[in-house]
Amino acid sequence: MSPASGDLPPRPSSGWIRYRRIKSAIGWLLAGSALIALAVAMIQILLYVFLKGFHSLSPKIFVESTVGVGGGLKNAILGTALLSGSAMILSALIGVAAGLYLSEFGEGRLGSLTRFLSDVLVGVPSIVLGFVGYVTLTVWLRWRFSLAAGAITLAVLMLPYIVRSTELALRRVASGIRESAYALGCSDHQVVFKVLLKAAAPGIGTGILLALAISAGETAPLLYTAGWSNYSWSGHLIHEPVAYLTYVIWSFIGEPFHSAHALAYVAAFLITFMILLINLLARFLIASSPHSNR
Repeated sequence: MSPASGDLPPRPSSGWIRYRRIKSAIGWLLAGSALIALAVAMIQILLYVFLKGFHSLSPKIFVESTVGVGGGLKNAILGTALLSGSAMILSALIGVAAGLYLSEFGEGRLGSLTRFLSDVLVGVPSIVLGFVGYVTLTVWLRWRFSLAAGAITLAVLMLPYIVRSTELALRRVASGIRESAYALGCSDHQVVFKVLLKAAAPGIGTGILLALAISAGETAPLLYTAGWSNYSWSGHLIHEPVAYLTYVIWSFIGEPFHSAHALAYVAAFLITFMILLINLLARFLIASSPHSNR
């Protein structure tokens, strides 16, 4: 008979129930094993970096510049802050504007093309971006190794993350908020800048911080654009190489000197600590978002 006649569906057999339970148990076991393996690997990495780096910390790390494979990391710390900070400002200005366009007016072909290019850019290896930056900025524009070349390359790396996170954050704003603003007589400009951006600010800020964390750990793009310098930045945007922490990790760990290894461990400690703080701040913004419970 058909279900419409009121008959109940057949009860599953005990063998089928036992098979589903075994299958479910195997799935949970595999997922739990993967989670434990990932947690153990992460804890091991963090403990190794923190213990080695903290053991090598000293006051001169923050007050002296690098001398050969010794000295301190003042120049690298300042260079990392300048490169990442400048890249964040550049990418945030362009990325938030692009994400705003995609959220409010991006239903046409241009919007689809922008989303497609943004997704493609996420998958481009960072070393390829560094090579393009080297060809266009360092060689063609004759900027040489410089802060400007490195910051622009990092900004391109960060851009797609900020664009998509901004679009998603704005789309999560309840439609009733838009409708209420228009009902009160607000113009499009007022709705966007005084209502939508304010409501989506935690999500947008989270995307910017996560993009910053990604850029702070990059080395390959900067090898082609920022170079390396044993001196602190003197204020020139071009024609002057810049030091950064990831170069110390990449280069100094291969040197046969204890001082070089100590600087590499400290640089790894500082970068990891910085990225950890950025991620914690991003999580705080997510938790403080009014849409986090949805």
